[in-house]
Amino acid sequence: MNIYFLLFDDYETLDLMGPVEFLFRIPNVQLHYISMKGGLIKSRQGFFIQTASISDLPERSVLVVPGGQGTRELVKDELFLAWLNQLVKSAQYCLAICTGSALLAATLQLTHKLATSNKLAFEWVRQVNSDVRWKTVARWVRDDKFYTSSGISAGMDMTLGFIRDHYGEALARKIANQTEYVWNDDPEKDEFAPLYGY
Repeated sequence: MNIYFLLFDDYETLDLMGPVEFLFRIPNVQLHYISMKGGLIKSRQGFFIQTASISDLPERSVLVVPGGQGTRELVKDELFLAWLNQLVKSAQYCLAICTGSALLAATLQLTHKLATSNKLAFEWVRQVNSDVRWKTVARWVRDDKFYTSSGISAGMDMTLGFIRDHYGEALARKIANQTEYVWNDDPEKDEFAPLYGY
């Protein structure tokens, strides 16, 4: 399986690197790092990564979309959204972390689907597309081929949930144990929602 991580300037580093660490440990997968124009992309925390530019995904691919401050302008960028829309359509599964769900929402691909996002940015994300069935209390949400997570570290829980769904509980547990990660394996268990009034 090919997994494509979509990057843009000012993405959130942990949104990317947590899922990368877990997905890398699935046998026989290939990881790819892409952006609209290719080249070096800088995270919010100053981490650079080299990316390739592609216009379509091969069959049975997974698209992973992190969040971060860079999403604020991209939800209004018609060229970027047209490119993203094509990638989303061709992906077998789409995983969005944090405000990455705002980017998916802006393509209208999440319209009438269940999704979640970062609590601190929830009202802004909701305004991007009010026709998404936004779920405020959730660690992560799955609807059809879309997985969306709450804030930053929730993407790691969601990624293990994706691995469990498609590769089995045993592999998800093995990866959590190998990385000494305490996995919240219940997408409905959202301890942070009450902190933000949800």
